Amino acid sequence: MKKTSFLAFLLAAGVATSAVAQQAPEKIKVKTKRKNKTEAPAATEAAPAQAAAAPAATDFARTYAESITQADLRQHLTVLASDAYEGRETGEKGQEMAAEYIANRFKELGLQGPVQGSDNPYLQHFTMVRSTWADGATLKVGGQAYKWLTDFYAVGSTGFAQETAVQPVFAGYGIEQDGYSDYAALGDVKGKDLLILIGEPQTDKGVALLGKDGQGSKWGQDYRAKLQMATQKGARSVFFVDFNPNSNFQKMAARMTPYISRPSIAFKDAAPGQTRATAFFVSPAVGYKMLGTTAAAVTKYTASVGAAGKPVAGTFKPAKIMVKAAKKNEDFTTENVVGYLEGTDKKDEIVVLSAHFDHIGIINGEVHNGADDDGSGTVTVLEMAEAFTKAKAEGRGPRRSVLFLTVTGEEKGLLGSEYYTDHPIFPLEKTMVDLNTDMVGRTDKDHEGKGDYVYVIGSDKLSSQLHQVLLDQNQKYTQMDLDFRFNDPEDPNRFYYRSDHYNFAKHRIPVAFFFNGVHDDYHGPGDEVEKIEFPKMEKRARLVFYTAWDLANRDQRIIVDSNKK
Repeated sequence: MKKTSFLAFLLAAGVATSAVAQQAPEKIKVKTKRKNKTEAPAATEAAPAQAAAAPAATDFARTYAESITQADLRQHLTVLASDAYEGRETGEKGQEMAAEYIANRFKELGLQGPVQGSDNPYLQHFTMVRSTWADGATLKVGGQAYKWLTDFYAVGSTGFAQETAVQPVFAGYGIEQDGYSDYAALGDVKGKDLLILIGEPQTDKGVALLGKDGQGSKWGQDYRAKLQMATQKGARSVFFVDFNPNSNFQKMAARMTPYISRPSIAFKDAAPGQTRATAFFVSPAVGYKMLGTTAAAVTKYTASVGAAGKPVAGTFKPAKIMVKAAKKNEDFTTENVVGYLEGTDKKDEIVVLSAHFDHIGIINGEVHNGADDDGSGTVTVLEMAEAFTKAKAEGRGPRRSVLFLTVTGEEKGLLGSEYYTDHPIFPLEKTMVDLNTDMVGRTDKDHEGKGDYVYVIGSDKLSSQLHQVLLDQNQKYTQMDLDFRFNDPEDPNRFYYRSDHYNFAKHRIPVAFFFNGVHDDYHGPGDEVEKIEFPKMEKRARLVFYTAWDLANRDQRIIVDSNKK
C-alpha cells in the first residue's frame, strides 16, 4: 500500500541496491493444486409418517469459496514474497518475475489473456521513465551556497537541469479547503515556485484548526496533499520548510540520503499537469534566508494565523535564489497482469478483482518482501481466480465477466491502475465494480486480542447497493467485524485515496477496498511470510469472493446513487 507520511513516503521512493540470491524466471514452477470437490449436503431422512423432504439446494457460493484455503494462499505467497523476487520493485527483475508467475497461473487456470497486440496476452505493457538525481545540485541564497543532502534535497520526477533563478512566492501553509484558502490572495500561481510551511495552523493551545474534533487534518500529516494542490494550481515547484523547533533537518537528511538517491518513476507520455510539481525540502536556516526573516517573525506569523482561524497576509519578502537539481532519465517497460473469465448471459458487464503485486524492492541491502503489502492481496486474487474458474468448469460460471487485475507501480503512486483506467481493456462504462484487496494478512494494533475483522473502505461512497451486498454476504457467511472507520472523509490517513481502487472510483465505478490496517512491519524488511496470519487471511479472502459472487450473478447491475467524499 502506498505510504502516507513524509518520512515513509520517501522511504518508499525507489532504487535497487546490492543484489540478493537470484532465481531466473524460467526456473519458476507453478504447481497445479488439487482440491477435493465440496459435496452437496445429503438429504435428511424424513420421518416414517411424512413424505420425504426435498433435498436442500446446494449453496454454490459456499462450495467455491471453500476452495480458497490457507494452504494454497501460503503456497503462492511463499514464492512471490521470497528473497528471490527481490522485493518486486517496479520495473526491476523481481517485479518481472512476479508478473510471469501470475501470468502463468492465469494461463494454467484457463483464464483468457485479453490484452490485444501484446507479446503475452496476459501482460499489459506500458513505458515509464526512471529518474535519478544527478551530481552537482546547488542552491544559493544571497550569494551563500548550500549543500545537497545537508541543507536541501528534493523528490519528484523533474528538476532544474541548469542553474535557474527562482523567485519564490510565499503561500503560507499551502492549504485550500472550504472556509480556508492560502491561495485566495495569491492570484494565478501557474508556473511559479512556492514556499510553503510544513504542518498546519494550530491554536495557542496546540489544537489543530482544520481537523475533525481538534485532530490533525490531512494537511498536517501528509505534505503530498499540499503538493497535489500546488500542482493543480499549476505551480512549477514547491519549497517546503519545517520551522518546528523539535525537528532536526540534518539528521533527517542524513537518514534519507540512501532513499532520496533511489529513482522515481513517471509515465513516459505524461501530459502537462499529470506530473507533480517538484518538491524541495530546505533546512530552517535556508528557509529563514529565503523568506528574509527571523525565527521570531515566523513564530509571530504562525501564532497570528492560529488566533485568526484563517490565513493571514505574510509580511515576508522572499529572496531570489539560484537552484540547480538535474535529473537523469531512463525509459523502461513494466506491466499489469490481466486474466479474463467470460460470463454467460450478462458477459458484457465486468466485475474487477484487483490487487497490486509490486513492492519497494531492496533498501540498504535488505530485501523488503512485502508479504502483507501486497503479496496477501495478490494471492487472494489468484485464489479467487481459481474458485471462479472451478465454478465455470463445473457448469456454474458467473453471469457477468470477471477481470482479475494485478497491477504494478502502486507504491510509486497508483501508476498501474491509473494506466489501466486510462487505457481500459474493457469499456469503463461496462465495468460495474472494483473490489480491491491490499494488505489482508495481518492484524493492526487496534484489533490485537479481538475477533476477526477487516477494514472496508469506500463501499458506500458511490453505491448504497454495493455496501448492502457486502453487509449481507458478511452476515450470511463470515460474520466478521467490518470496520468502516476509515470511510470518514476527515480521517487524516486518507486510505480511500491510497490504493488502486481509487482510480476506478475517479471514474465513478463503485469500489470496495479490503484492508487489515498498518503494523510495525509496514514497508519494512520484517514484512515476511512467517508473520502472515493465514486463518484470518483465508476468511477475508472468502468475504471478498462471496461479495464478488453475488455481484457477478445478481439480476440487476448495482447502480451509482451517491457521491460521498
